Amino acid sequence: MTGKTAIVGDGDSITVFKAAGVATFPAENEAKARDVIRKIAKTYSVIFVTEELARPLTDFLKRFDEEPYPVILSIPSKAGSSGYGMETLKSAMERALGVDILFND
Repeated sequence: MTGKTAIVGDGDSITVFKAAGVATFPAENEAKARDVIRKIAKTYSVIFVTEELARPLTDFLKRFDEEPYPVILSIPSKAGSSGYGMETLKSAMERALGVDILFND
């Protein structure tokens, strides 16, 4: 599993990652994204998920927080950022460190 990276999202948002050597898995909705993530979770150490799919899958994705791998990160899609990725990063940092060192809110 070392170093294997994947991205799950709409086809237009993930195409550019393929050129960078990232395994791409298109998913047009959250049900498809959930199925794909279940299938690839044991194979990839880092899985990026576009924000539009990650937000409705928040509860499902939380189950991966307790394990070292895969690390699942939400990223903006071609439509731009909704702020969800930064929200989850902030929450994870506060949980891990007990303080907000990046955002100072």
